[in-house]
Parts: sequence; structure tokens; C-alpha cells
Amino acid sequence: MDIPPELAATQEKYNGATGRAFIARLPDTAAEFLNRWNLRLDGPPMHGVAALVLPVVRHADSTPAALKLQLPDEESEGEPTALRIWNGDGAVRLLDHDVPTGTMLLERLDPTRMLSHVPDVHDAVETIAALLAHLTAFPAPKGMRRLADIAHAMLDDTPQALPRVPDPKARRLLTDCAAAVREVVPDPGDRLLHWDLHYDNVLASDRAPWLAIDPKPLAGDPGFDLLPALHNRYDPTDTRWRFDAMTDVLGLDRERARAWSLGRVLQNCLWEIEDGRPLEGVQLEIGACLRGRTLG
Repeated sequence: MDIPPELAATQEKYNGATGRAFIARLPDTAAEFLNRWNLRLDGPPMHGVAALVLPVVRHADSTPAALKLQLPDEESEGEPTALRIWNGDGAVRLLDHDVPTGTMLLERLDPTRMLSHVPDVHDAVETIAALLAHLTAFPAPKGMRRLADIAHAMLDDTPQALPRVPDPKARRLLTDCAAAVREVVPDPGDRLLHWDLHYDNVLASDRAPWLAIDPKPLAGDPGFDLLPALHNRYDPTDTRWRFDAMTDVLGLDRERARAWSLGRVLQNCLWEIEDGRPLEGVQLEIGACLRGRTLG
């Protein structure tokens, strides 16, 4: 099996020796699950940042499926639980799951038809909003990773991170983001969040126009789920329209949603600071827009 070099590089970057070992085991792991679940390969491998996805067919009933091989981590461990709760309603259907390895057998969607291919961005935003409104209508189960814990950790990390930001305007923005989170953290919400619903994570299928894939689930407030649709296919003139459209469709309190979206900007910036990278301009621009004034 040819392992995509981009997948090997990201595993090396983010997981070091553990990622290299995961990549080295992939051919054997794939062979094990092809045999265990009685599958045959049905096309070239696909991949995202963290997972290898093999198009397969079940020998027993000729059902097309997708074998997802990934390194279990904090973000992905809740994925099968969320997919079982959604049960194919608005999201890809889970067919089988191996707990120790995190390997999943999923229904096969059409990777050539992504929401990112829809030319009208407003149509795509409204599709994201409708999916989020449905998916976040479900209460999160006990044991799901909690937005409350993530938010408190961000607030704890911010004072140590701010001195590492050389631009005073960016520091003021992150200070405002933290202040917004502090206002809403006493009521972090209990809905089942997708966390990563951007346009490439929505695929078409024969049974539904659009279905969500690749959740990194959280228990929390749906306002924390809005930023990917603002950040991807970014248009500085469109941020406010997208935010207003999504909050309308989801029926969210706009000020709470604004605060949690600023929290998401803070989360992304803290990651960049931790990794020693410059803060991304788009994140800062979105934060400034939601804050209601320019970076100046």
C-alpha cells in the first residue's frame, strides 16, 4: 500500500515518534481490518490531516463503504459516539468500529462532491447552518469532551501567552476574546457539537443532499461551532453576513454566539503561539469584525 507522503508528514509534525509508528503500521493495520470485516479495496486511498481512508466494498452484500484508519487522540475519540447518536441523520453513518485502534467503517459518500465546490458561498453557509442546527439539537452524552474544560484551560493559558505576541493590537484583541469567554463560561452549554464543520467536511450522497463527516465532538454551546464557516473560503466583506445568517438559522442568542466565536479565535491563536508560529491574519480579522471594531 502506498502511504500518502502528506499524511506521513503531518503525523511526523504533530505526533513525532508515535506518528511515525502509526504510519509504519498502516499497511498491516489495513490488511487486518480488510480481513476482519470481510472487505476488498475499491479505489485509491484518500487522506486528511490525520487519517487514511480506503474505499472498500463489503464482500457479503457488495455495500460500498470507507475504511478510516487513524491514530486515536483526544479530538477523535468521541467521533464514533457522536456518529452513533446522529445515526446517519445529517451525518455519515457508522457501520463498524474497533475501540482499541479507533478504526471505523463508514458508509461511503461522494468525495468528488464537497460543499466547498458549491459556487455560491451563501448557499454553502446556509447548508452548514442547517446541518449545525440539526446536529446540535442532540444533547451530548455523559463522558463527552467538554467545552467548559477547554474554555477554562484557554483562560488559564492566556496570561502566559500574551507576552509572546509582539503586536499590541493583536494582544488587545486576544485580551478582548478572553474577556468575552469569561462572560459566558459559567454557562458552557450541553449540546453535541461537531467542532470542525467546514465546507470540505460536508459531502453529498445518494440518500441525502449533504452529510457531515469527520466530527471532533464536544459538549457545549453551538456558538462554538460557527467559526469554520467564517474562516474557510474567507471573504472579509462577508463575515458579518455569514455570522448573522448562521445565528438566525440556529436560533442562537447573537451576543452569546459572538462570545463563543471569539473564544474559538482565541483557541486557534493560542495554538499558534504555543507552536511558535505568527498569528494568522484571517483569524485576527474575523476576531476584530466580531468584536465590532478594527484591529486599530
